[in-house]
Amino acid sequence: MSMHRSLKTQPGALNEHRNVLTRAERIARLVDQDRFRMDDDSPLNLPKVANRAVSTGKKKKAAEETTEEGTVTTEEVAGDSAASSTASS
Repeated sequence: MSMHRSLKTQPGALNEHRNVLTRAERIARLVDQDRFRMDDDSPLNLPKVANRAVSTGKKKKAAEETTEEGTVTTEEVAGDSAASSTASS
């Protein structure tokens, strides 16, 4: 009998962000923050450890100016206005 598709695990499912950490992961984070000492502290009743996913904003596409016929870039306009002002004087 085949397994229902909702029950199958995805290949990268374990690499996704998890809100709940294992006890070993929580202890490792607390040790890094100097909030847990392996010799003195008990592994039971650990304090909560925040595990927030860092979301980065989507990159905005750089505004590309095309120099096709009919479109003029801002540099060309600035160059033409400077040339026309010197020519008229």
